[in-house]
Amino acid sequence: MKLSFSGASPYVRKAMACAITRGIEGQISDLGLKTADPALAALNPLAKIPTFVTPDGMALYDSPVICEYLDSVGSAPKLFPTSGPARWKALQLQALGDGIMDASQPRRREIALPQDDGRKEYIATQRGKVSRALDKLEAEADQLGLLTTIGDITVACALGYLDFRYQNEPWREGHPKLAAWYAKVIALPPLAKTMPV
Repeated sequence: MKLSFSGASPYVRKAMACAITRGIEGQISDLGLKTADPALAALNPLAKIPTFVTPDGMALYDSPVICEYLDSVGSAPKLFPTSGPARWKALQLQALGDGIMDASQPRRREIALPQDDGRKEYIATQRGKVSRALDKLEAEADQLGLLTTIGDITVACALGYLDFRYQNEPWREGHPKLAAWYAKVIALPPLAKTMPV
């Protein structure tokens, strides 16, 4: 199994945190391709990281699909509950965490550009998405587990990305329950071994 790596990508971190949780990280090697590499576009027409290549040569993308594939490898407890309310909650949390990352990554690029009214409005819209997601997570922090589902892992990676890229916008203030949960999970191997660089 091969994965395109970026030490700063929260999506790559999410995939590797899943692999560590499943006990299969040693089976994954670096694909060695970056987004500008034509070979990545040949595997993934979106030319995005992460791109994952299965042992039989099939290319998978994006992180939700990659993580679901990783959940099919090995015998560790599943990160994707198979059915019922637990499954829908895990998928909802995954979508919320991915949404925080989706709103945060392009905003970082936009901040570096000249600030006209349209760009300022876009940045404010993305910040609003993150703020509302954090408020939702705070209200439901008691439902978060210790990285036992794809939802927990995705939320933790999203919060880690905020710490990594938006240190000037601390999220913990006003979110004490979420901050307490994050303080517990950040020390666990799936997150401790995948700190962004």
